[in-house]
Amino acid sequence: MNLIAKNFIYISVTAAFSSTALANTIVFAHGANPGNPRYEAAEMFAKLVPICTSGQFNVQVAPSATMGDDAEQLISAQAGIINMSANSQGTTAQIVPEVGTLGLPFLFKSETDVWRVLDGEIGQELDRKAQSSGLKIVTFWDNGFRNVTHTKKSIRTPDDIKGMKIRTPPDEVALDIFATLGANPAPLAWSELPTSLRSGAFDGQENPLTNIYSAKIHEITPYISMTGHQYQSTPVVAGLAWWESLDSKTQDCISTSAKQAGWFQRGRNMFEVERLKTVLKSEGAIITEVDYDAFVKATAPVYEKYETQYGDFLRKLKLASEQ
Repeated sequence: MNLIAKNFIYISVTAAFSSTALANTIVFAHGANPGNPRYEAAEMFAKLVPICTSGQFNVQVAPSATMGDDAEQLISAQAGIINMSANSQGTTAQIVPEVGTLGLPFLFKSETDVWRVLDGEIGQELDRKAQSSGLKIVTFWDNGFRNVTHTKKSIRTPDDIKGMKIRTPPDEVALDIFATLGANPAPLAWSELPTSLRSGAFDGQENPLTNIYSAKIHEITPYISMTGHQYQSTPVVAGLAWWESLDSKTQDCISTSAKQAGWFQRGRNMFEVERLKTVLKSEGAIITEVDYDAFVKATAPVYEKYETQYGDFLRKLKLASEQ
């Protein structure tokens, strides 16, 4: 039984007590800390919505997982306890499995390739699939390309990862990538990661530089290897029942505001990567480039499983990413 199912009773009870007193307040939850582009984009979204709704709606931002982890936020959105969430790709894929294919290894070469794909027919198809499960994908923000960090050594080749105890998000594709590389991957909630790294439960983890820096993960795992092995989006989702209760003008305002904040977040995320390389080095991190072609070859078998499961969709996704 997955986490979504385990929380069904909790949501059924909690939903019964949800208040309608704040009907014009949009509760927007996310898990990022101050300094993260996602945090800043949520704040921008909160400023934009009252403007285009002429003050009829305001936004209450709940950052830093104060409304629960990503899975709990999605459950709450489905149940109408919160309205929206800037969520994670892996967790959203537990409800909309095709979302997980965006993280297949080395699928995208650049952020601009990703934006072109997600803002087109692929993004629209993922939204349609999400709606069948009670969610509306309003837009996609970035999480970025992920890189491996280690407590004791730099990673340069796939062989350097063999046997590594590595934390991943609850993302089936990420787990498959590292299992294929011969590591010992295990999922863990983001909020629990620093404590688990300090305890030695893991040798390292993998994340975009923005997440590594804002959570100070580099202070625990100073060896950062620029693997860029996987791209991950930040799906901005809404509870479908709440979304459909809005008139079209309000929907357009919220959608436009989320996309405008998303362009800010995407740009900040992209430029932060280059800036953070210098900042991280100045704070003691050891940044290493890797044998890119060797990693591409070593992770190629991951595609076989997903081609079997999502053949038609994956063919369209790969074609779109190559255009």
